[in-house]
Amino acid sequence: MVTLLNKWWLAPVLSLGLFSNGKYTLSADSKQADYLHPIHISTLEIDHNAADKSLEITCKIFWDDFETILTKNNKSAKVDLADGKKLNYNNKLVSAYLNNHLAISLDGKPVTLNFVGFEKEDAVIFSYLEVTNISGVKKISITNTLMQDMFDDQVEIIHVVVNGKRQSTKLDYPAKSAEFVF
Repeated sequence: MVTLLNKWWLAPVLSLGLFSNGKYTLSADSKQADYLHPIHISTLEIDHNAADKSLEITCKIFWDDFETILTKNNKSAKVDLADGKKLNYNNKLVSAYLNNHLAISLDGKPVTLNFVGFEKEDAVIFSYLEVTNISGVKKISITNTLMQDMFDDQVEIIHVVVNGKRQSTKLDYPAKSAEFVF
């Protein structure tokens, strides 16, 4: 459900070309390492699954930006997240980046984020994390610096769903912390 909610808004917008204005283009075919699009935004969705006693976490980041920062941070050859032959290597890169730039505390206690995997769809990388053994949530504190090491105009959209109640916020760089009380 979380994945479906995350995907519905971005794919139609991208397919219509609404992020193209002559100077900025979002193209999967572009060979430019630093081609631009007019916004730098990522989305974090956290859903408490009471039945499974877990937090299901989805991070949505533009794939071109994500590959660029992974390449830069690892001082390696160009990272290609669509390369199925490098899936294990790419999983390690994505997991390390997420764990270095995302921290969550529940009711004042830090939790361990377990990397589940990632997938590329259209112009976005969906990364999945999970926190297990979470029977209830009263307060979620989040530190999110995803892509802030690349852009000083980065925007983070955060949605949290607990007991069917949804709360959202927006963090504009350099803001990095949010708290939700249920």
